[in-house]
Amino acid sequence: MNAPDAKAALLREPNFRWMMTGGAISMLGDQFTLIALPWLVLQLTRDPLTLGLVIAVMGIPRAIFILIGGALTDRYSPKTVLMLTKYANAILLGLLSVLVLTGQVTLPLLYAIALGIGLASAFSIPSGSSMLPNVVAPQHLHLANGMMMGMRVMTSLAGPLLAGVLIAFSGHTGGAVADARGLGIAFAIDAASFAVTIFTLQRVQMHAGAVRAAPQRVLQAVGSGLAMVWRDAEMRSAFLYWGVISLVVGGTMQVALPVLASTRLGGAASLGLVMGAHGAGTLLGMGMSSLRPNFRIGTLGSTLLLADGVAGVLLLFMGVIDAAWQGAALMMALGALAGFMQVAVFTWIQRRVPREMLGRTMSIFMFILMGLAPLAASLTGLLMQHLALAQLFFGAGLFLVAGALLAFALTPMRRMNDPKSATIPVQQPNEETA
Repeated sequence: MNAPDAKAALLREPNFRWMMTGGAISMLGDQFTLIALPWLVLQLTRDPLTLGLVIAVMGIPRAIFILIGGALTDRYSPKTVLMLTKYANAILLGLLSVLVLTGQVTLPLLYAIALGIGLASAFSIPSGSSMLPNVVAPQHLHLANGMMMGMRVMTSLAGPLLAGVLIAFSGHTGGAVADARGLGIAFAIDAASFAVTIFTLQRVQMHAGAVRAAPQRVLQAVGSGLAMVWRDAEMRSAFLYWGVISLVVGGTMQVALPVLASTRLGGAASLGLVMGAHGAGTLLGMGMSSLRPNFRIGTLGSTLLLADGVAGVLLLFMGVIDAAWQGAALMMALGALAGFMQVAVFTWIQRRVPREMLGRTMSIFMFILMGLAPLAASLTGLLMQHLALAQLFFGAGLFLVAGALLAFALTPMRRMNDPKSATIPVQQPNEETA
């Protein structure tokens, strides 16, 4: 089946349509919080270290509980776990919106809400990333991943721009938080998006007879997942590599980029422009991947490491820019590199891992990419007390280049390759298993 026919067949599936519609709404809402939350912290404190601490507080429960979230996802339905997180996030973001709009938001309250959002994400991340293989046919998995990730990128392109404009043009209240009106509306939009996705997710049905993990104690189930990943040499080396890179580079992008926009590039609208450019680049990279799905320089692993090396070179220049257009150009290029590889990496994991272990494997993967964020953000906030922005970005870029070279030379990552076909049989939807 050619690509247009496969896409048409996938879009005829009501499960996928409901999932994609809800996902698009939720992703767009998330972008408003992505811009509004760091801006709110900077408005309250003007302190990069506090911004790092808020991000860390949001990431701590995610880091602690994400592996448990993966075990529960395998034991129960991913849909059930994901639904509970939607309710929690709608309540938390609605409360934050009210606090900001009424001028009652304080740093302790912000810490408490950030903690709750982080706890919910510990369960939403593994359950959400495990949904798709339980909803679409195996032969459609790569295409479905590409379409969902493309939708995520489109929202990451539009969302930051809309959020930046909303905050910039909502007017100043004159209180402790000058942009309170726009920030409060931004959080309200995200809360509403979670409420809508509760409705759409209820209509998604799981495959009949979807595989569930055998009943185990939670910690025993977590240990089984860790042991499976550790025994797979290629997966083990890739996960360890991504963890080290996330610790160094991830913190820089979380904390230093908003500070760069605040101090040099012109404010919230500039941050929205830069983040939107990253989204546009990612969409471009995914489009290139769709046109050349089998393009590899050697293997999947060697292509991935080459892309990381080029990204490291681009990061070297991020700290010396002084105009929003320069940041947008660099972030667009970084996004294109990331977008080209994302679909292949997710599909590689989803096809390589047995279905009953998928929740735990994705939780380990997401822990590596996101669970280390508290430590990374705190470390970056601390380093910014002693290093200039140029030094911080230069160090992160140099580290990424060196890490990619060492991983290619010393680990099995260079042998990672695309699975020839999905190995998990598909069954027809059945609401009882949802």
